[in-house]
Amino acid sequence: MGDMESPDTTAPRQSGIRALLPDKAFVTSRKGQLLIAEVALSFICFICFVASSAAAFLTAPLVEFLLAFFLLFAYSSKFNEQFKGFHWPLMDFLRCVSASVIYFIISIIAVSRYTDAASKAAGVFGFIATIVFALDFYAIFNDLANFLKQGDTTEQPNTEDDSNSDSD
Repeated sequence: MGDMESPDTTAPRQSGIRALLPDKAFVTSRKGQLLIAEVALSFICFICFVASSAAAFLTAPLVEFLLAFFLLFAYSSKFNEQFKGFHWPLMDFLRCVSASVIYFIISIIAVSRYTDAASKAAGVFGFIATIVFALDFYAIFNDLANFLKQGDTTEQPNTEDDSNSDSD
């Protein structure tokens, strides 16, 4: 009857709260597990810094929690495929590098300068978060390097036989 498009029946639409939950395929992937660990560790560090005397450091875990949570949502709902203008792996790589450096610095300061247990716990969880973010940027770096290697051509440069070469 007319030119109405039929709805796509290949991908079932989720409704309600299930639309907000990440799909099982992404959660079980390496990237999904790393992002879930980053979200959890950033939230734990944030809570520990709120409860500690080192409350000046609570901004970094909060920002990293929000960024990791946004990327978890973006990757699991395929939001990143709708916006092709952003280079998502590069943004994720820079986020992981900066997070691992910042977590390492504030964890050293929290463990060495403050004596309360919440600061020590925040420092320990910060060190664990440093390792998780470092694993994530290592994995992203390897994926980007493999992608760039595939994009290179395997052509050899032309080797012309020069009759004017200096070989005697």
